[in-house]
Amino acid sequence: MNTVTVPNLLSGLRLLLAPVLAIVAWLGHPVLFLVCLTVALASDAIDGWLARRLGQTSELGTKLDSWADFALCLCVPLGSWWLWPDVVRREAIFVGVAILGYTVPGMFGLLKYHRLPSYHTRIAKLAAVLMGFSVLVLLNGGAAWPFRVSTLVVLMAALEEIAITAVLPHWTSNVASLMQAIEIFRDQQHPSEQSESGPLTSTAQPNTRLQPTAVGTRTARRG
Repeated sequence: MNTVTVPNLLSGLRLLLAPVLAIVAWLGHPVLFLVCLTVALASDAIDGWLARRLGQTSELGTKLDSWADFALCLCVPLGSWWLWPDVVRREAIFVGVAILGYTVPGMFGLLKYHRLPSYHTRIAKLAAVLMGFSVLVLLNGGAAWPFRVSTLVVLMAALEEIAITAVLPHWTSNVASLMQAIEIFRDQQHPSEQSESGPLTSTAQPNTRLQPTAVGTRTARRG
């Protein structure tokens, strides 16, 4: 399969933009930081949709997507601290919760599967859209309440992803919810019943990147 695809290029661009954001912030360019962040968020919103639309889903795309998201979660708070320290101090509790919400599920997945999880749950997709929008509003001097609400959604998504990792014995991509994870686990525990009742209808695929779809606002992602 050709790995040089538009969706993979968009995910790769987002991965490259993560250190660029940190450098731009260190050099003290808030406007350029916001422009780069907007581009990164836009790529995150459309790369999965394009992958499904063009039939270009792949495991490489899933990995690129997961690593790009993880890198952004580290670089955006750091850059925001350098450029808007007063805002970050004021929202310190919510910033801390958001960082933990994005990093702890990934670290838990690394410990269990030796690779980042790539579930793209419905609530995680919703959290990504809300957080991206609210961060742009907050850093542009807008209200803080959208960011605070988004942080709570991120926390809910994180708890669900941790639970999914705890339930599934093997790395599985594109798991839309904890309920689907439980169904997958039951099917794996009772393969004889599955063979008698027919093929699985779930689109989640262990160790593959063929998806169903899911974050709430980005229907299941390829990555």
